[in-house]
Amino acid sequence: MATKMGVARDDLIDVSSVRGQVSAAEWQTRVDLAACYRLVFHYGWHHLILNHISARVPGEDAQFLLNPYGLMYNEVTASNLVKVDLDGTILDGSPYTINQAGYTIHSAVHGARHDVSCVIHTHTEAGMGISALNCGLLPLNQGALRFYNRVGYHDYEGVALDLDERARIVDSLGWHKALILRNHGLLTAGQSIAEAFVLMYHLEKACAAQLAINAITADSNAYTFPTPQVCEHAAQQANREGRDHGAPSWPALVRMMDDIDPSFRT
Repeated sequence: MATKMGVARDDLIDVSSVRGQVSAAEWQTRVDLAACYRLVFHYGWHHLILNHISARVPGEDAQFLLNPYGLMYNEVTASNLVKVDLDGTILDGSPYTINQAGYTIHSAVHGARHDVSCVIHTHTEAGMGISALNCGLLPLNQGALRFYNRVGYHDYEGVALDLDERARIVDSLGWHKALILRNHGLLTAGQSIAEAFVLMYHLEKACAAQLAINAITADSNAYTFPTPQVCEHAAQQANREGRDHGAPSWPALVRMMDDIDPSFRT
């Protein structure tokens, strides 16, 4: 594997704009992906320099963009994102490395799910909490019902450094758009960056709500569950086929990031 991975730098490298070196479609993807990193930072879902969000390069099915290892999410910009292929080769001459576990997880999904353009992986308290419960995510609220029978579970195997795990990650995800990695965290996979983000927003909220209920009482007899029929009906309402579930919210989210710090666009 001809690549540089997993070594964090102790300095912030000044990367020149790549806008004139890539297609207009790739540049827009870079801007949206950088905005997504800033949004995850804004909502407090980041985990130091760990975790990762990827986006497929438009028109290049076997290439995707990933964060430069060693940078906090609020330092990610459109130009310092790293372009890699499914073999892990860095394609754009970036001075940065990438996270080995990030490469394993994201190359697995992008290599198998051609309907997916963006993958988000987090280690939030709520996500890690639900990932450690045998019951997993319960249909306790409207947000959770979006994922009713529509979330996969992947057993923990250690830090995802073994490339052989990729096949098992893909098998665990199936054709779902959400995956709970046991004893680890959350993953969403969307047809767009917007959809992957909004799915993660709903999944994170649902996990947090369940833990809040569990903090009041762990007695499941005290919980109110909709009937399976209502659960499925609500899930179908939230998952209308062909719809990009992030599209309505995305422009407002990007405007919010522009108001806070538009440097992600550079």
